[in-house]
Amino acid sequence: MRLPVLVYGTLLGWASVMGLAKYMDTADPTLPNAVYGINIAMRVSSIAFLFLLAIMAVVRGRPRGKARGVEPRISALVGTFLVYAVVLFPRRELSVGGEMAATTLILLGTAFAVYALTQLGRSFSVMAEARQLVTSGVYGIVRHPLYVAEEIAVIGLVMQFLSYQTLLLLAVHFGFQLRRMRNEEAILISTFPEYDAYKERTVRLIPGIY
Repeated sequence: MRLPVLVYGTLLGWASVMGLAKYMDTADPTLPNAVYGINIAMRVSSIAFLFLLAIMAVVRGRPRGKARGVEPRISALVGTFLVYAVVLFPRRELSVGGEMAATTLILLGTAFAVYALTQLGRSFSVMAEARQLVTSGVYGIVRHPLYVAEEIAVIGLVMQFLSYQTLLLLAVHFGFQLRRMRNEEAILISTFPEYDAYKERTVRLIPGIY
């Protein structure tokens, strides 16, 4: 998966850079400064995440353990990429407040994803693999903060294309993401004896809820 993730992050990163330049040239001058600023920040954080993703794909360490079988690989790929099919549906006309809310969620999600990815470092993977057990920083509280960040951004994206079909797509995406987490935890448990103790003192996604 190194090459696909490298290509994915690099190409989308450069496309996002060009999209940012075009947006800055063509943005509506009557747009409120707050909306314009949030849009710029969201795009910059997305660019940072994509290039960081590409870098991590190159520098990450060799896995010490991998999930076996086809299902973990299908779950990882579908969980990662399926939700972006929402852009194939008609974009929803939102109020200024709704657009700001959706864009803010994307901004917060991608910014948090950048932070989580820097902490995960060379242990990053798309497939269910075990490299090094990270238990410090935000990983000392939540076992899957990168998933939390991604879902925050995904909810903001789906708001911009909201329909019954995209909500169904979102639900399927959530299901595959949950399956990915279980697959990852299974391989981490089998690779790192200390994972059980780590699991006892942390939450999977949201403190006090799940």
